[in-house]
Amino acid sequence: MTQSTKNIVLVHGGFVDGSGWEDVYSLLTKDDYNVAIVQNPTISLAGDVAATKLVINEQDGPVILVGHSYGGAVITEAGTDPKVVGLVYIAAFAPDKGESVNSLIKDPPPDAPVPPILPPKDGYLFLDKSKFAASFAGDVDAEKAAFMADSQVPWGIQALAGEISEPAWKSKPTWYLLATEDRMIPPPAQRFMSQRAGSTVVEVAGSHAIYVSQPNAVAALIKQAAQGAATATAAS
Repeated sequence: MTQSTKNIVLVHGGFVDGSGWEDVYSLLTKDDYNVAIVQNPTISLAGDVAATKLVINEQDGPVILVGHSYGGAVITEAGTDPKVVGLVYIAAFAPDKGESVNSLIKDPPPDAPVPPILPPKDGYLFLDKSKFAASFAGDVDAEKAAFMADSQVPWGIQALAGEISEPAWKSKPTWYLLATEDRMIPPPAQRFMSQRAGSTVVEVAGSHAIYVSQPNAVAALIKQAAQGAATATAAS
């Protein structure tokens, strides 16, 4: 195996939990990566960053930090940790300093798909279960997509409002998997954020839940990042 960063930390997004990473986890651990999965409370950005840093601190050596969707905001803030040597965004938000998920989604273009987010209840958001599969998991097995809809994690509106203090992508190498059939974060928005971050971009035809539906493509990009970051670190 070529030189590679061995520690991978996976960070999930809103409405879901870390179990969605299971197939990606299996592919990476079979190739001898040490993989840890963060369980974000998704109540506040600060809380999720703290949960992520707990897991980063448990790793022995350099870390590749991976975020899906809202998890991209989490890794953007947590990724300034000295142990983190590379960031991988999977159909994810990559906010700049002072930006939040809220600010990134507040003015969608007229032709953009509208995620079926229900009105807040007691400070939390859910997706309309009847529209969950079509918007979030269009290429996921119907039975699994139904389970994802029925096992939604409430997403705190404070988490969406959390602003980035210092974006890690300004100082760390980044990779971005752009899901071209995403109906939660429009592909043009993903393209804008990935280009702004100077990411190495791979485009894959898939839904927002591409980490569930196409784990091979996701694991392949994470491995590419692990090798690229290790090479960069060795050269510096």
